[in-house]
Amino acid sequence: MKKRSLFIAAFLSTAVLMGGCENNTGSEPEQAVVELDLSGGSEDSGETVEATEETPSGEEEEEIPEGMYRSEITNEIISEDLKDQRPIAVMVDNETYAYPHMGLNQADVVYELMNSTANGRITRLMCIVKDWGNIEQFGSVRSARPSNFILAGEWNAILIHDGGPFYIQQYVSKDYTNNLSGGFARFSNGKATEFTEYVTSNDYTNPSTGKSYDGLIDRIESAGYSTTYNDHYAGPDFTFCKGGNRELTSDEGATDATEIKLPMQHTSSTLKYNESEGVYEYYTYGDAHIDPLDGDKVMSFKNVIIEDVDFVQLDEHGYMAYYLLVDSPKSGYYCTNGKAIEITWQKMGEDSNTYYFEVESGMPLELNTGKTYIGLVPHDQWKDLKID
Repeated sequence: MKKRSLFIAAFLSTAVLMGGCENNTGSEPEQAVVELDLSGGSEDSGETVEATEETPSGEEEEEIPEGMYRSEITNEIISEDLKDQRPIAVMVDNETYAYPHMGLNQADVVYELMNSTANGRITRLMCIVKDWGNIEQFGSVRSARPSNFILAGEWNAILIHDGGPFYIQQYVSKDYTNNLSGGFARFSNGKATEFTEYVTSNDYTNPSTGKSYDGLIDRIESAGYSTTYNDHYAGPDFTFCKGGNRELTSDEGATDATEIKLPMQHTSSTLKYNESEGVYEYYTYGDAHIDPLDGDKVMSFKNVIIEDVDFVQLDEHGYMAYYLLVDSPKSGYYCTNGKAIEITWQKMGEDSNTYYFEVESGMPLELNTGKTYIGLVPHDQWKDLKID
């Protein structure tokens, strides 16, 4: 298993998208060969970012019961049976016609990122789920982009999607990539076909059509994928504070963050702080995002990370990719408990971690125990981000 290094030599990484192979992942049109530098930087900065190990701040740690452990993704106490289990990363349509989403409150981390420069820069969600063995219905599932393979790679996650444009072909064949594409359960929900596909852990038979579908457990086994972390696992993405709950202070440069309005014009994505619950609730299209399979509870997060990310538009159809590999730190914010601080983020390789640092102290970012939302804001709209 790859060890997570505490010293990161900043270097220029290049990712090349080859479009010359046959398009067998969807109906997207064929294009000429495209060579794309996804590094987000033009030269090696020569800097070294050093992550110094230090006793985390906060309260004393809660005793962990026998047979349990602290999740490397949320720091919550969960069954030790899951300790080495790889997560899945599920691509979810974020168009209003796909609502209500089903099962998303089972996600530990939710990314929101632009899916296309067309259609008001519509976003999609990529949901990281550690405990995927009991999923009843999750989605609906839609196609992936190159950025999703790179982000899933850093979690050592199995990417769950339904096809994608030919630009993903090189990423499908990467040695760090495991993915399952299409063929998931179809639920009769009265919607157009593209909004009827969902992930289930076990085999499912549609009572209306009588058609049966293999569940996630069987499909992963049939694909020959390891269900436990493999040699491409770079170690935990997050560092958590001791005690699990820290309050950001003015000494750390903290400012109020009770409402976070993301510049996602199609969805009007907003995170509103619920003080009584101590979490940020996710709103789109003006309404709270609920999960019918969780008693209509609003999808909520203890931690919110917002990243300033450059991107490139790949063609006239609006297909795009983020510059996720950067040779020098990029801007961001971390929000928790109604406060925000400035951070930087840096990712050096396709299957490496994203490292977060607090601007004021220069120390690695310590998150609070709980779920995390990560919003990738296009750089040309970074100025439109509003945190009040």
